Amino acid sequence: MAGEAKTPKSKKMVKKRGQPVRLYAKGVILGYKRSKSNCYANCTLLKIDGVRTKDDTKFYVGKRVAYVYKAKKEIQNSKFRVMWGKIRRSHGNSGVVRAKFNKNIPPQAFGAACRVMLYPSSI
Repeated sequence: MAGEAKTPKSKKMVKKRGQPVRLYAKGVILGYKRSKSNCYANCTLLKIDGVRTKDDTKFYVGKRVAYVYKAKKEIQNSKFRVMWGKIRRSHGNSGVVRAKFNKNIPPQAFGAACRVMLYPSSI
């Protein structure tokens, strides 16, 4: 015991700080569902990155959508606000989906980015 060499104590594990993990898919708000003369503001069309066919949209049906925007007035120490919706079904054959938001999306949001959350999971 007296002549035994001491082993150094284990060093603390250092985490590598890389890029943060994105837990949502990027999307773009295209506009309302409409016909030539009628406009349906309670149904919003979304284009999701990487989704090109009607079969690809099946994974996203039922997922939550967040439209994050910035307002002038600060509420609860933040100027960012969120409007939540849910993807209801596909629209056409090119990977566009229809979503219904709790409150109708304002037209100034057309062309803006939205976040398609990867929950609730149906797998």
